[in-house]
Amino acid sequence: MCGVIGILGQGPVNQAIYDGLTVVQHRGQDAAGIITSDNERVFLRKDNGLIRDVFHTRHMRHLNGNMGIGHCRYPTAGSSSPAEAQPFYVNSPFGLALGHNGNLTNASELRESLFREDLRHLNTNSDSEILLNVLAHELNAVLGRHRVQLSEKDVFKAVEGVFRRCRGAFAIVAMIVGGGILAFRDAFGIRPLVYGTRETKRGLEHIIASESVALDVLGFELRGDVKPGEAIYLDYQSRVHRQICAAETDYTPCIFEHVYLARPDSIIDGIAVHKTRLRMGEKLAQKLLREWPDLDIDVIIPIPDTSRTAALQMSYELGLKYREGFIKNRYIGRTFIMPGQAQRRHSVRQKLNPIELEFKGKNVLLVDDSIVRGNTSTQIIQMAREAGARRVYFASAAPPVRYPNVYGIDMPDVHELVAAGRSEHEVCKEIGADRLVYQDLDDLVDAAHEGNPAIQRFETSCFNGDYVTGDVSEDYLHALKRVRNDDAKKRATNAVELNDVNSYTYS
Repeated sequence: MCGVIGILGQGPVNQAIYDGLTVVQHRGQDAAGIITSDNERVFLRKDNGLIRDVFHTRHMRHLNGNMGIGHCRYPTAGSSSPAEAQPFYVNSPFGLALGHNGNLTNASELRESLFREDLRHLNTNSDSEILLNVLAHELNAVLGRHRVQLSEKDVFKAVEGVFRRCRGAFAIVAMIVGGGILAFRDAFGIRPLVYGTRETKRGLEHIIASESVALDVLGFELRGDVKPGEAIYLDYQSRVHRQICAAETDYTPCIFEHVYLARPDSIIDGIAVHKTRLRMGEKLAQKLLREWPDLDIDVIIPIPDTSRTAALQMSYELGLKYREGFIKNRYIGRTFIMPGQAQRRHSVRQKLNPIELEFKGKNVLLVDDSIVRGNTSTQIIQMAREAGARRVYFASAAPPVRYPNVYGIDMPDVHELVAAGRSEHEVCKEIGADRLVYQDLDDLVDAAHEGNPAIQRFETSCFNGDYVTGDVSEDYLHALKRVRNDDAKKRATNAVELNDVNSYTYS
């Protein structure tokens, strides 16, 4: 998962893009970038680090122009080299930049065809650079050798070519110098993308972003989602063009956005994330009452931050005390999206500190949004025991994560998932809990579906192994494991550190 944002304004957009990126920072903490244009030139700044560390006053002064796109990166593969920070840029046709959230499932074939057939050289291992070059090639093919004028029909025809060639999950913002801002979303709508506008004294301004919260803080009005298979082209005259460019569509958004990835104050695919998490807590409480009627729980304690909403609703449904038992260090990033198991383990103790009086002598039910690798849960349970808890029960607001995710979430290797090949009882023993309860998948789906009954199904592959794109084979999963597991990432990072050629920054 990554965060993307694109703005077509009536004045300088650099500060608005920066402010928008700060509220989608939770989607990626590895690198960040902004590219802007004054309709003739482009101005780019990107590097590793948090948004506040990448952009200083001297950088912002040089990001001129009334349109631009921004990106915050969460790496699921390869290294954390600054070379892989986004947006990516190519100077033909026109000058084209792109930011991508998701993951292509046919990246290997595309990389080969881009080199052998399209005669394009790729500089990184990123599938986002592949997407940029596919889009550039398709635009060139539409325009021909001598065309210099670009129409919305040209843009949509090029995007149709991207849909014919690219498979997997992608939510895209792109900038065409002298043209405008382009956004499109894969045919299943797996990763979120929303559109909004605001009226200013100078005229109408437009925004595309990963989550509606970016629109809220910037004063834009949410106009809806970019639909599966749809492209939105905002031309330089501030006209809006929309068209379905995929041959077939099947609205199947990722349900893990509601479990963990998205902010609770966002609305994505017409569903309020906060309300979904309330319903998740309600349904999990009902399951507890069915399966464990003789509750001996003294207090419910959430593991901050994502699980708070579900835990609060559980306490209400069960008639039990809700207490904040862990204090979170706000200066430590989200451990789920940190590269490497060792770094995640080290960060948990730095990130959370228990309040001993909330645990001592009590039977505690800890509530978390999910259990993925299990190491974080194990450490937190141990911390609760060290704080004096008599018994430590554990509730997951999501079902067991048993399968790799191939659509842009860092769950690449089945052997790194604690629930893979284990029963719930075995997972309970593995993480050291006295009792464990998981959300049922049907209940999770119902919790999201209730927010938008028009969506008939969700992408739930990490729970049930059902890959909606229909092109994920065992061979593909095995190949993915080789390049995306923790050992592979460690080797890639070490290689970058030894190779100064790949370790450069942009200004």
